Amino acid sequence: MADPKNGLTYAQAGVDIDAGNEMVNRIKPLVRSTRRPGADGEIGGFGGLFDLKAAGFTDPVLVAANDGVGTKLKVAIEAGMHDTVGIDLVAMCVNDLVVQGAEPLFFLDYFATGKLDPEQGAAIVGGIAQGCLQAGCALIGGETAEMPGMYRDGDYDLAGFAVGAAERGQLLPSGTLSEGDVVLGLASSGVHSNGYSLVRRVVEMSGLGYDAPAPFDPSKSLGAALMEPTRIYVKSLLAVIRETGAIQALAHITGGGFPENLPRVLPAHLAAEIELDSISVPKVFSWIAGTGGVAAQEMLRTFNCGVGMIAVVKADEADRVADALEAQGESVIRLGRLAARGEGQAGVSYKGTLAL
Repeated sequence: MADPKNGLTYAQAGVDIDAGNEMVNRIKPLVRSTRRPGADGEIGGFGGLFDLKAAGFTDPVLVAANDGVGTKLKVAIEAGMHDTVGIDLVAMCVNDLVVQGAEPLFFLDYFATGKLDPEQGAAIVGGIAQGCLQAGCALIGGETAEMPGMYRDGDYDLAGFAVGAAERGQLLPSGTLSEGDVVLGLASSGVHSNGYSLVRRVVEMSGLGYDAPAPFDPSKSLGAALMEPTRIYVKSLLAVIRETGAIQALAHITGGGFPENLPRVLPAHLAAEIELDSISVPKVFSWIAGTGGVAAQEMLRTFNCGVGMIAVVKADEADRVADALEAQGESVIRLGRLAARGEGQAGVSYKGTLAL
């Protein structure tokens, strides 16, 4: 039996409370930078506070989303690049809020690791704060868990939780979707945060290290190119929703691509006809398809293939909405239209060929 005079400490068991306190001190300025109307508190309490009235809402409906980054984290860990994965974490949550017409209000994160490195942790939270700034939401709290034995040294996991709001009666999709409505695509920034189990397998097949020049972009290392963060569409979409009032539905193109995500916002009697020739496919997807021998249909159901968000509008509003989105900095693609959906027909059909 251990001598009680020389008993174990929590640190000897693998949990360093002092390292946790150091990380909190490092991230306080990052958290403070994300303040917005409705959220003015400091981290450190048992719960984060948000004042809906101070945020300007009168009769709000709350919308919540949670997500993670998936095995893109393995690329971050193996490439030693931790400063942007937090942007991905925020993006995967807040992009899901804005598709319902909601303004993201606040965000909380969960960061778990085997052994806490305050510098690494601060880099990750720095990315989360940057993502919150891009989305206009406040980082009001989170949890850091040091769990030796649960994760190998160097490994960590992330989860994010976002809450937004929309005034009652202004949620999307609208009930006015019909045949002939135009489907607009907003360009992605790359692979975003889906399909990385397949991406990592392709990297393995290529024999390249993450420090090697990216075959599809020699100006960057392969790791840096694959770590390009997910685009956050929140501010541009909210601006255009409020300016035009013409966006009827939005779909965030994540895992499952077009065939899984677009039907989620369409009524059962409508399908989307997508013109694949209209898509300018980023070179990273061509490299994945070519190196891994991945068929076009598999690419379309795994990746965004260059389109990270979809908007559906009336045909006579398409030009106005496209112009407004481009004025907000988005690259807009006319992807196709809505058509009648027959019994047993898929929610998405394709014309043309994906230029991989």
